Amino acid sequence: MINARPKLTVRVERFPIRGSFTIARGSKTEAAVVVAEIAAGGHVGRGECVPYARYGESVEGVAALVAALEGEIASGLDRQGLQARLPAGAARNALDCALWDLEAKAAGHSVAELIGLPAPQPRLTCYTLSLDTPQAMAAAAAAAGRPLLKLKLGAPGDEGRLKAIRAAVPDARLVVDANEGWTADILPRMMDACAAAGVELIEQPLPADDDAALARAPRPVPVCADESVHDRAGLAALRDRYDAINIKLDKAGGLTEAMALADAAEREGFFLMVGCMLATSLAMAPAMLVAQRARIVDLDGPLLLARDREPGLAYEGALAFPPAPELWG
Repeated sequence: MINARPKLTVRVERFPIRGSFTIARGSKTEAAVVVAEIAAGGHVGRGECVPYARYGESVEGVAALVAALEGEIASGLDRQGLQARLPAGAARNALDCALWDLEAKAAGHSVAELIGLPAPQPRLTCYTLSLDTPQAMAAAAAAAGRPLLKLKLGAPGDEGRLKAIRAAVPDARLVVDANEGWTADILPRMMDACAAAGVELIEQPLPADDDAALARAPRPVPVCADESVHDRAGLAALRDRYDAINIKLDKAGGLTEAMALADAAEREGFFLMVGCMLATSLAMAPAMLVAQRARIVDLDGPLLLARDREPGLAYEGALAFPPAPELWG
């Protein structure tokens, strides 16, 4: 229990991306993150979030929303109260993870211990390739030398991209993320192309508000909901459309809801993927707890940056290691 009056501070930080990062919705050259710090009793808990325009969020708006809770945090707003105070989204994520971190530091135990989980272990993570020409993506796949690649697709020419990448890396495991970029009329053809390329999972092939066709179409490759699911409230509608869900803390609104969502999803028969936005190791660290139970892990955000924060997560090849206490948790 934290007895001292907590003090909340908020700041925006920007980290350059190595080159640029392109998906079906556009490109970016930096990761803009909002960091919440809560200090109490000589300890500081930290959480990082990535506001996402796709969900109506902006960096300035999320930072202001977090800062507006300074008085409530000082008056003792805890994680349970936070779930009711803010909706799922980036702002709640930063605060939820900061509160977890503060609680762990004050208790002298890891967050895993507080939850009652075994010590987290290293997990194999995807390495993401930006959307580009077939030739450029094939070259990037070969140069990456990674056993598990996530391909950003969702634009004309995707079949050519799949063929070129598979030819360049015949032994690599492949995950595809269309970022809502396909349509129902091309879905069967793209499903077949993914199956022919040995793709293991397809993320969000259709727009979240127009994905009913997934309930009718054959799925030779398992399909994972990303934009179609944020928290537990959206699970029931997905049963006939998806085989898996991608849990991202920025969508779920923090580790508290992410763990509850994982429980509920597994009860509904979904298998789990854990993902991330483009962010630093501080955002990846709490997601490593969800990663312990996920079939597919995609926590490569720091690997795509020109620089990460210090200290950061340790990566050895494709293995992501749990955070040191100096980073989080």
